[in-house]
Amino acid sequence: MTLPQIALISLAIGLAIGVALSLVVVWAYRTRARVDEQASTTVPDGVTAVLGSMDDAACVVDASGLVLAASASAARFGIDVGSSVDNPELRQLVRRVRSSGSTATESMRITRGGVLLDPRLVSARASAISLRMTLLIIRDVTEQERLDQMRRDFVANTSHELKTPVGAVTLLAEAIESAADDPAQVRIFAARISAEATRLGQLTGRIMSLSRLQADDGTGEVRPVSVDEVVAASIEAHAVQADSAGVDLVRGGDRGVWVRGDAQILIEAVGNLITNAIVYSPKGSRVGVGVRADGGMVEIAVSDQGIGIAEADRERIFERFYRADEARSRRTGGTGLGLSIVKHAVQRHGGEVLLWSRPGRGSTFTIRLPRIDSPVDGSRGKDKKRKKKRAKNAASVASRVRNGETV
Repeated sequence: MTLPQIALISLAIGLAIGVALSLVVVWAYRTRARVDEQASTTVPDGVTAVLGSMDDAACVVDASGLVLAASASAARFGIDVGSSVDNPELRQLVRRVRSSGSTATESMRITRGGVLLDPRLVSARASAISLRMTLLIIRDVTEQERLDQMRRDFVANTSHELKTPVGAVTLLAEAIESAADDPAQVRIFAARISAEATRLGQLTGRIMSLSRLQADDGTGEVRPVSVDEVVAASIEAHAVQADSAGVDLVRGGDRGVWVRGDAQILIEAVGNLITNAIVYSPKGSRVGVGVRADGGMVEIAVSDQGIGIAEADRERIFERFYRADEARSRRTGGTGLGLSIVKHAVQRHGGEVLLWSRPGRGSTFTIRLPRIDSPVDGSRGKDKKRKKKRAKNAASVASRVRNGETV
């Protein structure tokens, strides 16, 4: 091998070694850069922007649990930039994710804003975004849990309430069969079956009304409604009940005020209050229905001189199937849904229901609704026709209420 050939071979080998060393250096530099980037505690701008637009409580924490960035909602749980995540369950979740490098989700109860008496059910999700940083998202599902529990309670209570009249009808039917040779007993049992069937019909009607109010399309035709017609129809529908109970039903207050809504739903709501007032009033007492225009609101108050409501029951009186006096409700055939229907009906119309009560002195339920101006129609013929139609509708609703039908 000649000298020039040896020189060329040496040069080629040197170049190859140089290129290899260069590649090794570049690879090592890039690897170190990636490691440094992952080990950095500087939150990327993109992550910070995302946190700023989130409604859920979310934060980025480092290996020590220090909060590097947080959404505005995180402050509700006492999580702020520069502070540490104090909740041991959240810290344990972050540590587990850092060690495994995966994503994990857990449900837990944590306090909000340091208030120990306000534990919130949350769904916490942790994801590793670098070697030193972990993204923690906390979604408050307390309200969802409460609604789910309400649905379960509603189904359970409904099943229980329906079981009582159905069971009674079954037993009475068997009793009629056994007493087939005794016409007097058959008439007694038949009357009781009729009463239980009426109670069952009222209960199913109330359940349907409540379900309709809680649905998205809970109100029907929304139009200007005369409060005078609502009160008149409600009083007329319960005049017979008041006479039978020996209770004087009186009306007073302002006239000519209007609201916007569904007349049938409002008549049923006021009627439910009148029914309760009559049931819980002693013979010879009065039940008053008064109307007052209060600025931009209209107040419809139903007052009685009855037994009143204990303070412990006032917070729950509008719950479905809740009865302050269980024995009296059973005796009078109450469903425990009337006040719940009132609450949802009024809320559907943008209003509220207020309660004043004192044991032994009576109760006053006040419906407050947004007031509107009285509609003006230049044509007298059209106005008379509209009034006649409204009076006919009110009479129809009153008749249906007297017959125990749902409106």
